[in-house]
Amino acid sequence: MLVGSSHGGMSIEDVAHDFPDAIVKMPIDINKGLSQAQAREMAEKIGFMGEACDSAVETILGLYKTFIDCDCTMVEINPLSELSDGRVVVCDAKVNFDDNADFRQKWIHDQRDRTQEDPREVEAAKFNLNYIGLDGSVGCMVNGAGLAMATMDLLKLFGGSPANFLDVGGSAQAEQITAAFKILDQDPKVKSILVNIFGGIMRCDVVAEGIVQASKILGMKKPVVVRLVGTNVDQGKKIIKDSGLEIIAIDDLTLAGKKAVELSMQ
Repeated sequence: MLVGSSHGGMSIEDVAHDFPDAIVKMPIDINKGLSQAQAREMAEKIGFMGEACDSAVETILGLYKTFIDCDCTMVEINPLSELSDGRVVVCDAKVNFDDNADFRQKWIHDQRDRTQEDPREVEAAKFNLNYIGLDGSVGCMVNGAGLAMATMDLLKLFGGSPANFLDVGGSAQAEQITAAFKILDQDPKVKSILVNIFGGIMRCDVVAEGIVQASKILGMKKPVVVRLVGTNVDQGKKIIKDSGLEIIAIDDLTLAGKKAVELSMQ
């Protein structure tokens, strides 16, 4: 989708609300690509004329080529400006790249400056964990994005606040579970941890092994509430029970969430 507007600035949402006709949207056939005629139509609709329009057309075509060749998810130019001599120049840009294409775009992804990112998210990415840091006090470890969102909502319902979004996915191994626990344990904001696993592809016994392994390696002092349901759940519960660790196992998610919130407030 090619989107453009003659109204520059930061508040594009306000422009869309106040001047809906000023937002030009042009679907592009990904198999055919952006044509010269489409690029010219866009340039004209956003206000370029004469030699500036010719320059804008070449710039728009170049932006589309960059989008495709570099596996971008977005190339945003704001502003695209006309100079007094008729040239059209890109004054500022925001470019997002598809992480799934890093094997094709190694030279781009090698320039990533991870010092500008949350170190917890950087560490999680090393183990293929989907982690986003938040400001709450209940650390969450869940399998599946939808279940993670529901778990976070449940904590809010009981007056708590999630310290993170952490989806370990459906194929995590014990080492990944250990890595996830390490991130949660080292977060000073985390006062309690809630593990909510609905075992489908993910096996409850693998999760349990990871929890026990992490607790022993890290010498964890933070209270952990675990709710396991699904594949190999009995084996998982037995691993936790036989570990001798003070891990609170609760089958009911509502009760587990309530307990995690209570512990985070002590």
